[in-house]
Amino acid sequence: MNPAARSAFHEGELQLQVRAGVRERLGDGAFIRDFMPQQHRDFFALLPFVLVGSVDADGQPWASILTGPPGFVQSPDPRLLSVRAQASAHDPLLANLQAGAAIGMLGIQPHTRRRNRLNGHVMALDEPAFMVRVDQSFGNCPKYIQAREATYTGDARAVAVERMERLDDMACGLIRSADTFFIATAHPQARTSTTHERGVDVSHRGGKPGFVRVDGGNVLTVPDFTGNSFFNTLGNLALEPRCGLLFIDFELGDTLQIAARAQVVTGGDELASFRGALRLLRLEVAHAVRARHALPLAWTSAEPSPVLEATGHW
Repeated sequence: MNPAARSAFHEGELQLQVRAGVRERLGDGAFIRDFMPQQHRDFFALLPFVLVGSVDADGQPWASILTGPPGFVQSPDPRLLSVRAQASAHDPLLANLQAGAAIGMLGIQPHTRRRNRLNGHVMALDEPAFMVRVDQSFGNCPKYIQAREATYTGDARAVAVERMERLDDMACGLIRSADTFFIATAHPQARTSTTHERGVDVSHRGGKPGFVRVDGGNVLTVPDFTGNSFFNTLGNLALEPRCGLLFIDFELGDTLQIAARAQVVTGGDELASFRGALRLLRLEVAHAVRARHALPLAWTSAEPSPVLEATGHW
């Protein structure tokens, strides 16, 4: 029997786990459930925002954020998650949310450094709400999360939307100062497969301010640190190099969504120069969407993750 057929991991993830020498330790991924334990169900209901990964009609992954007063996300059943929020008109998520569509979700509470992942399929749309069937549910460690608290304000402000083929100075400035971003990836069969492990994922990345390098306005370089060794993100990228990035301006409430193509760098002087990095992600920007004043959230100042003391900087 094909090992991927009886595992919670797909072939890209399995290959990287073997290469990293963690395959035996992870086994078949029994700790990745097809339901949410009660603590995860309660956790999502506390949040004023969730991150969402989706795939558009061309197969391009996108990372998005949805907001609402705590309780806008509810779990009526261990295998269901209801989200009472609608994507903005400028966000590719609006068109990507179709019945049956694969979706990835990340619930994260930065000020407590708690986070839980969920991958599934859209069961029903009843605007402004949608229902997700849980395919995979699992927790993540608190590493690399900067402790800042978000409060939902509900402020309705005019959103100015700008689309760009090349990052402008404002976008580059936001990225160079960022200590956090989110990345959406997908298995190449995510839009057609009903197999649980071949879906969409959205993940958190954190580092010291400036941990994302910008070269020439269209290439980003990001250190990849030690994590849970599931290789959800990198396993997807090994099979489908396209990805979606989301950067947030925590002061202004701006969002910057980027469609990119990734290359994984596993050696060389550049990798060796960044302390703590196991590999680098080289991300070539295809296009981007900036929405100014898009988020009705207020954020406290960040307390850096203590594990970042052991990492370098560009």
